[in-house]
Amino acid sequence: MRTYLAQIGSKGGKKSRRTLDPAMASRMVAVREVRKAYRDHYIDCFWSYKPEYLPSYADIPWVLDALMSEGNRAVFEKARRIRRLLKEPACP
Repeated sequence: MRTYLAQIGSKGGKKSRRTLDPAMASRMVAVREVRKAYRDHYIDCFWSYKPEYLPSYADIPWVLDALMSEGNRAVFEKARRIRRLLKEPACP
């Protein structure tokens, strides 16, 4: 047991071996922001859908379209920022 815990503890603090390219990172951020926007503006724009629904990457276009058509100016700008995340190439 002691050697097992020592082995696990020795892995802590080391750099992660998972590689994440900038495009994938921006996609992950876009999905997170779309989910947050869906939650925040559920009553205004998404009342006909399930409240516990979690939009995926494939759902981003219709969620952004709904935000841009049904929301106010601030919601429209939020949707534009999310759309820009997907269109702009990531800086090296």
